[in-house]
Order: sequence, then C-alpha cells, then structure tokens
Amino acid sequence: MALAIGIVGLPNVGKSTLFNALTKKSVPAENYPFCTIDPSVGVVAVPDERLELLAKFSNTKKIVPAAVEFVDIAGLVKGASEGEGLGNQFLAHIRETDAIAQVVRIFEDDNVIHVSGKIDPVSDIETINLELILADMQTVGKRLGNIEKDVKRGAKEAIQEKEILTRVKEALESEKLAREVKLNEEELAILRTMHLLTMKPILFVLNKKAGGKNLDETKDERYEKLLEYIKKLNSHCVIVDAGVEHDLSSLEGEEKELFREELGVKDDGINNLIKKSYEMLGLETYLTTGEVETRAWTIKKGSTAPVAGMAIHTDFKDKFIRAEVIFWKDLLDAGSFANAREKGLMRVEGKEYIVKDGDVMEFRV
Repeated sequence: MALAIGIVGLPNVGKSTLFNALTKKSVPAENYPFCTIDPSVGVVAVPDERLELLAKFSNTKKIVPAAVEFVDIAGLVKGASEGEGLGNQFLAHIRETDAIAQVVRIFEDDNVIHVSGKIDPVSDIETINLELILADMQTVGKRLGNIEKDVKRGAKEAIQEKEILTRVKEALESEKLAREVKLNEEELAILRTMHLLTMKPILFVLNKKAGGKNLDETKDERYEKLLEYIKKLNSHCVIVDAGVEHDLSSLEGEEKELFREELGVKDDGINNLIKKSYEMLGLETYLTTGEVETRAWTIKKGSTAPVAGMAIHTDFKDKFIRAEVIFWKDLLDAGSFANAREKGLMRVEGKEYIVKDGDVMEFRV
C-alpha cells in the first residue's frame, strides 16, 4: 500500500535536517514496488519490535517492515500559491501525498536566522496554511465554473457538488481548512475527487534544538498558544530535535542510547514521528511469518480479511476462501504453529472478519 507524507516548512526551521535523519532509516526500495525512486523521497521503515520476535520464532531469512515514504518538498515562501519561489512545484508535490508533516521551529538561536526575523510558531503555521488555502480556492473556483452549465440544466449530481463546493469555498474564504467543513461520508467522497491540499491530515513536527532556548522547556507563552492552535485545528503534534536525530542516525544499539542520554534526549523523536504519521492516517498492520520472510502489511483500520489480503496480492479479494488467524503474542507463547492449533488458538475466519493490528495471518485462496 503506497503511503506518502510530505515534509513542509518555512526556510531554516529544520526541514532538510529532519528529512536527512529520516533517510538514514531508509529501507531497500526494491521490497516496495509502489515506492518512487527519487533523491527527495525516503522510504522509511515503520518501527515494529514484533517483527524481530516473529523472525526469531520462524528462523526467517528476511524481514520486511511496513514502510512510509517521506517526501522532502521544496521550501515554501509567502506567495507560493501565486507561483513565488518554487511555489508551483511545492503545491504539486503536496497534492501527490497522503498527509503533511509540517515542521515548525520552536527554538531560538541567533546563529540560525528565521525567515521572518522572529520565532512565532503560530504565525509560521498560518503562513503555510494560507498558501494551501489560496491554492484550494483556485481549484474550487475553477471547478465551480466548469460545472455551472450542468447546474443550469438541472443535473442532480452537479447541483449537489455545487452545494458542497460552495460551503468549502466559504470556509476557505474565512481562512479555514477544507477539512474543517462538516461533511457526511457521501459528501466527503465527492470532495476527495478534488484532491484539495487542505483536506489532507496535518501532523505538526515541533523542532527544538539541544542547547538552544526551546519554547517548550521555558514554558513560553508562544508554546502554549501553539498547542492551543493545533488543538483548534483538530491536529496532532510530535516534538523532535532534528539535529540530534540526524547525529544519532548513524549510531546503533547501546552507543546510540548512551549518546541520547548524554544529550538529555529521552525519546526517539524520529520513531515517534513515523508511528504518529501511521496512526494519523488510520492505518495498522497485520503480519505474516515463515522461514523465507517475516513481513508487516499495511491496511486501513476496519478492513475485512479479503480486503486486507489485497495488500499481498489484488487477486486475494476475489479468490479469498478463508484465513487462519492468531494474535502475534499468542503464537509466540504457543511456541509453534502446531502447538497453537492444538490449543485452539489458531482461528479460521471468513470474509466478514475484521483484521486487527498484530494479527498473524495465513490466507487460503
């Protein structure tokens, strides 16, 4: 399942440093035929300790984790929606992604100049969001013009679409994101065909700096306002020290943890970012394991077994007969598939079964 997240941000907020840290966690692209081979794209593994445990259990030759594409999108400047800077390229690349990771600077450092001359995280977000809003206004306006003939002749679908687009246009004109408009599932399906930039979920990556004056640590009122603003947008955030993560990305195991401790950085910001991005998009993984390969497969939460099987091969949906399912921990505790079957832990599930995160599955087609 292709999954791409665009990294955006104003100049000098740490966007490129973050991308470089992420790409140090890259996995071989040949295992993911859906991925783009491009220097501005990093194919990054989703951290999952279950894979190592299952690989040991199965004496697996190869481990293939779930993956996310992170796309380093050209830096944004004010006026991008009018083509300023690399504006057109910036907006086109965002349109191709599933979600946005917006890097926001929350540190003060006189040696790192901010594009607006001051550190104001909320203002930074508003600058980027306004460019996305202006671009969407152009898209919506153009579409409204294209369907006007059909509306005048009374075409039901065109009338419905105009009503939805008019509500979205009003929201955009009020500097609100399109995803803030309340829509039912049918209306959402119609709007998704527009590929609006402000319909995409946004994860705010709050970038701090070791040794710098970090707004979250000083309990600065700008940080409190930032959290309130993110909550108002119904979005999520993760705190990362992109510089530290970049330095740590070349280290492994105990050495990495010792260095992290030395710098006073407790959490693995990159792993948190990857996991949060995955969750934000409503995704989960089921697992397959054997001597040849142990692998995590990405699916949408709430997928039935036949739909989940399509992650392996599209034919699995139509040819699905049944699936043998066991929770990964139960399989490890049983010691073998044979023991798990003897104990009745392996279940045979049909077409209506809703796959759960952490299920180990064998499909019968």
